[in-house]
Amino acid sequence: MVDQLIVDTDAPPPLEDSSVEPLVSLSNVSKRYGKLSVLENLNLQVKPGEIYGFLGRNGAGKSTAIRLMMGISPPTSGTVTVFDKPMRGSRGAKARRHIGFVAQEQTFYPWMTPKRLGKFMRGLYPDWSDERYRALLQRFQLPFDRKSGSFSGGMKARLALSMALASNPRLLILDEPTAGMDPVARREFLSLIKGEVQNSDTTVFFSTHLIGDIESLADRIGILDGGRLVYEGSLQELSNRTARFFATITTDTDAFPLDELQGHPFEVIHAGGDTTQQSVILRWLSADRPNIDVSNLPLGWQETPMSLEDIFVAMILQKH
Repeated sequence: MVDQLIVDTDAPPPLEDSSVEPLVSLSNVSKRYGKLSVLENLNLQVKPGEIYGFLGRNGAGKSTAIRLMMGISPPTSGTVTVFDKPMRGSRGAKARRHIGFVAQEQTFYPWMTPKRLGKFMRGLYPDWSDERYRALLQRFQLPFDRKSGSFSGGMKARLALSMALASNPRLLILDEPTAGMDPVARREFLSLIKGEVQNSDTTVFFSTHLIGDIESLADRIGILDGGRLVYEGSLQELSNRTARFFATITTDTDAFPLDELQGHPFEVIHAGGDTTQQSVILRWLSADRPNIDVSNLPLGWQETPMSLEDIFVAMILQKH
């Protein structure tokens, strides 16, 4: 009941303001381990002062991209630029002194207290602030002299965020920081990030497979799947460009009229169903989305709302 017309492209849309030099740029970056390709021709830019949400399911290549951004691992091909300079050789170590990092799993020496950890971190970061560190520990309700080995997972995440922010980083990288947290701890952690970042000039790169984590935070997102960027832009733009149509099949139901949408490049993210119902999900590839008069659709077809999580899942499944 749905004609298979697909207009597809792997190229993400350009930066909205090309005059702004990105703080982080990955240009045609590929990463392979032997015959295993983890990233393929990845092009990604993070603007100064924005919160960039990096979405993808587990195994998509997100952590590998972060290792390249931090200069921990070199790309097989392509260029990684951070703070206007290529991340290679000793440059990576120097740049990391201005990058705050919160990982998925926090590993501290269990006998070290936040006080002891602060003294240790002070010697690693040139812009470290003891005053801000103490204020963050108080705000995050973390005991100053208690051994970190007794902390819960949420407390360890807040401690890692305190240390990252106390270094006054130009770039804050968060790699699945809420993994394993209960809903209350996750919401509290995200609120802390939003509050702190709003009061600073820090640029944030937030990697996650949970769209709810960055839905209220991100200025722009990139969706990574199979080592390739399949979308880059704002969440609102993604929502505006995507539509789902549904039909309960009867003997009078016609196919969805895809041919009437020509002149507005789009891709079919999903098309399928069974003998009783059919659905089609479309994503327009530019802001020039046509106005679809639901009353003019064939009998039985109607547009149904989609959450951002619905869109994310549909885009990922379409690639497999």
